[in-house]
Amino acid sequence: MNAVGVLSSRWRRVILAALAGVALVALLQQQWFYHTWEDRTWDWRVRLLAAPGAATDQIRLVLLDQDSLAWAEAVYGVAWPWPREFYAAIVSWLHGQGARAVAFDVLFTENQARDRPEDDAALVQAVATAGTVVGALFLGRDSGDAVTWPEGVRRPQLTIQGLADMPAALAERLAYPRAAFPFPELGNALAMLGTVQAQGGEDGVVRQVPLISLFGGHVVPSLGLAPLLVGAQQRWISLNFQDRFFEVDGVRIPIDHSAEALLRFRGPAGTHTAYSAAQVLQSMDPSTATDQTPAIADPDAFRNRYVFFGFSAPGLMDLRTAPVGGAYPGVEFWATLLDNLLSGDALRKADPLLAWATVLGCCLLAALAGNVFVSAWSQAAALAVVAPLPVVGSFVAYQQGLWLPMVGPVAGALGAFTMSSLMNYAMEGQQKRFIKNAFQQYLHPAVIEQLIQHPEKLTLGGERRMLSIFFSDLEGFTTLSENLDAETVTRFLNNYLSAMTDIILEEGGTVDKYEGDAIIAFWNAPLDQPDHAARALRAALRCQQRLEALRPGYQARLGAAPRMRIGVNTGEAIVGNLGSSTRFDYTMISDAVNLAARLESLNKQFGTYTMCSAASKEACGTALEADACFRELGRVQVKGKARPVVVHELLGQACAQARAGVLTQFRQGLDAFYAGTLQAASRIFEAIADQDPAAAAYAEKCRDLLAVTPSPAPDDWTGVWVMTSK
Repeated sequence: MNAVGVLSSRWRRVILAALAGVALVALLQQQWFYHTWEDRTWDWRVRLLAAPGAATDQIRLVLLDQDSLAWAEAVYGVAWPWPREFYAAIVSWLHGQGARAVAFDVLFTENQARDRPEDDAALVQAVATAGTVVGALFLGRDSGDAVTWPEGVRRPQLTIQGLADMPAALAERLAYPRAAFPFPELGNALAMLGTVQAQGGEDGVVRQVPLISLFGGHVVPSLGLAPLLVGAQQRWISLNFQDRFFEVDGVRIPIDHSAEALLRFRGPAGTHTAYSAAQVLQSMDPSTATDQTPAIADPDAFRNRYVFFGFSAPGLMDLRTAPVGGAYPGVEFWATLLDNLLSGDALRKADPLLAWATVLGCCLLAALAGNVFVSAWSQAAALAVVAPLPVVGSFVAYQQGLWLPMVGPVAGALGAFTMSSLMNYAMEGQQKRFIKNAFQQYLHPAVIEQLIQHPEKLTLGGERRMLSIFFSDLEGFTTLSENLDAETVTRFLNNYLSAMTDIILEEGGTVDKYEGDAIIAFWNAPLDQPDHAARALRAALRCQQRLEALRPGYQARLGAAPRMRIGVNTGEAIVGNLGSSTRFDYTMISDAVNLAARLESLNKQFGTYTMCSAASKEACGTALEADACFRELGRVQVKGKARPVVVHELLGQACAQARAGVLTQFRQGLDAFYAGTLQAASRIFEAIADQDPAAAAYAEKCRDLLAVTPSPAPDDWTGVWVMTSK
């Protein structure tokens, strides 16, 4: 074969190997795990390259943290939830300090309790006086009381250039049928409303947030954009859907096909200068300052800056997962968006054409390297150079504001390199076979799989596991503690918590934390426990039985017989050492954790004391048949959740047998409620209302529904009980 023929044959092999690498990437992209891998490599880049921007110092956070809750209770005797006058004082003080705009990531959807109407008036007055306060508006597909823009609530006064060019599919995606508004007086006093729905990816990690949403024929900015419009007195937005960018106040921000902005994170939680709510309140009255929450010394800390108020206390359930950490305050996502807008350095995803061109280029280079280098050592060296190139390129692209895919080019390069080497093995004789043997030893399939799946080799926030989660709380503990001296309360708590903790540990649980009288625990971490759901439910049952045995003694010593509410849920969570480099806890975070907390609180609605999700019941199987039984309580949609869940009451066998008749009637009433025959359900529940608190709750619910809903219910009746409070 002449030189031209050899060269032509070699290039054909290179091109074929490169196309094989491209085909491999195309195949991988059809698999669910491909995008998961790419998201993980993106998070790796974000963590390594996160740095403050030009406008990071223009933003301040005021966080209602655990120290603030403890301070308010210690100094003022105020427990959660805080009265509105606290928020009013914060607004007034920030306005007096010269804040450019203040954004509240708090849903003030209802008026304050009737016995304190002055709290609402104080908040409305403070907001109206400031004139630069942005409030939170929640838009939902299934949750939210409003279906039209309420009368008396300020409407967005925005001029949107290019809105008519919005694709119909995008307009449908951005439009929400339901909303939760601030109460009308506050809604009218606010300078603007900002939406607060930020959906995480399939893995629960929030990487991008919407800039605008649609409701009731109005374009509503997000909570990260609204402060910029208010602070800059800007009421004009330009949208370009063809080139996919968004312009406001002279700054262009790239958007993706869903009109969302990809966030350039500045660092872990706390990168933006943050103060606790207690510090702000103490700055108005320095006599209340403590070592943990000192008054703010810098007189210009908030002057001409954008301020975001939100929650960071674990018990307030507003911690999310971000690429930079697993316990990221929800309000800081909006602060990051505003930071990107002000700095003008938001990120964008690479166009598909550029992404595929990168894959093809990497595959060609890898195929050429696999074909040219023939010895084992030279191929290993070539691979060591070629394989990292897509990684380096993706990091360089990040610095230029671009999400350039990493997994596709790496997988394509490895595939092309492998294919090129295989063709060399088939066509180059015994010497090439020797080289191929060395190559295969170096690139074992398990190693390739590991590189593709775990390029970052680091999980900052811990690991994702299936957990069974336990929340407990004493009923009426605040009232009990107010009537006893501190020493008695401490003795009681120590005795009670020790008894409950012993049971949890005996069942193999991990105690996450204590929050006053509340206990938070979980199973299946750090050790694997296949029967974790049964362990958690058995612990709940035993805790209730133990408290029942202790109750007469408490009655004699305390003059009260405390009862405990327990919520158990099973689901995926991120669990590990979460916190800062100097202080961290082995804890968990996820929507499954939030749901367990909601179930504990939901007991109040039904008059029950031990509630679990259907997920826990199903995971438990028949493990507790000899000791307990489950009573289905209903399909409920808890506050802040879009999807309903089936919940059950956990009962001891003896109790269930003693109440068999009542439980049977309750089931009949529940079936009627599910079927939408509300009058029949009401009659059944009323008949046993004095014997069963859950039946009494349903009887009242049926009366309320029958006042506005015909029986049988409408065709779209689902039997779901939508909870309006946490």
